[in-house]
Amino acid sequence: MSAFISGLFRFRRGAWELLASLLIAVGVIMLMQPLVLWAYTYSFIVTLTGTVMFLVVSHFPE
Repeated sequence: MSAFISGLFRFRRGAWELLASLLIAVGVIMLMQPLVLWAYTYSFIVTLTGTVMFLVVSHFPE
């Protein structure tokens, strides 16, 4: 298991920041669409997850 965790931290900070930014963008799109209720329901959670992830990842070393 520790090899898996150390493998995750080999990613550059930029890749993690990109993923967090994409989560934020997807959450906002889910919030603004008027057709699918489940997407609107989970939009806040997705946006919050992306925001917290971005805050954590911004402290990773480059």
